[in-house]
Amino acid sequence: MYNDTRFLLLFVALVAFAPRAGLAQSGRDYVYIVGSSTVYPFATVVAERFGRASSFRTPKVESTGSGGGFRLFCDGIGVDYPDISNSSRAIKASELSACAQNGVTEVIEVKIGYDGIVFANALSAPDVALTRRDIYLALARDVPGDVPGELIANPYQRWSEVRPGLPDQRIEVLGPPPTSGTRDEFVELAMADGCRQFDWVRELAAAEPDRHRRICQTLRDDGAFVQTGENDNLIVQKLEANPRAFGIFGFSFLDQNFDKVKAATIDGVLPTFDAIADGRYPISRPLYFYIKKAHVGMIPGLERFLVELTHERTLGEEGYLVDRGLIPLPAAERESGEAAVSALEVLPLAGK
Repeated sequence: MYNDTRFLLLFVALVAFAPRAGLAQSGRDYVYIVGSSTVYPFATVVAERFGRASSFRTPKVESTGSGGGFRLFCDGIGVDYPDISNSSRAIKASELSACAQNGVTEVIEVKIGYDGIVFANALSAPDVALTRRDIYLALARDVPGDVPGELIANPYQRWSEVRPGLPDQRIEVLGPPPTSGTRDEFVELAMADGCRQFDWVRELAAAEPDRHRRICQTLRDDGAFVQTGENDNLIVQKLEANPRAFGIFGFSFLDQNFDKVKAATIDGVLPTFDAIADGRYPISRPLYFYIKKAHVGMIPGLERFLVELTHERTLGEEGYLVDRGLIPLPAAERESGEAAVSALEVLPLAGK
């Protein structure tokens, strides 16, 4: 009886200790980050600096796309799942709900700055001035016909057919896949806004939102738009090889490759640091990191990594990420975010 009782107490103690013991023996002694290809270069720079300056291992960073990152992030708690998912859009309520169903009930949001989405071509190609209406008509699967309420399969094959004065060349645009936050924001900020310039379509937004979304945010699939995966550097390489093509990616990649590619103006505004920062450039969006609160204190180095991520030397106006093309937050907003992370404030489960 005595031996049985001692065995039972030992078993209970081992069960209680198992999660921590599993962590220690798993080899997972580093921070694991997934998410947006746009945010990937920023995350990598912070990870490398953190690895050099601290006693912790350099975090592992994977480019999975914003949507793909959230799926991995929301799969569960523990060393088998990412600690952080970065994104070029805000997390959706449906994604927070999926997290909660798998036990990821406390998620911390960090806005790190802003980025513009550029429509670029090779440095050797002609300069191009586009409007959001041009972009919508060139890339939508179906477009309004001559009669209000009429919708037709996109007939435009050349840019000059979209609007006289645009290049007389075939429409060929290289862009991100459906898992990408850049794509989500592009169809919302560029195509949908261009689509709403048609009066009858704009009126659908309140009356038939699902139909409005299908009309305004569905990309054509006849070869004019080409998915290139979660690799913006590959788009830059393809534009160099094909000056007739355009590519869609974040401003940071334009900033890093100004000797290879250039951006079109959108509605008369060129994507520059200042134009994105003050809101004049029409296709811009905030960038985010999302952290599992349950992993803080569980994963070695995670808490220290968050300090590095939100520090003024990283995100401030003179921060090292600004040198890589990040548009910084206003000082008050950055300081507020730093305080929220320090307090480990979490998002409500109802979502955003």
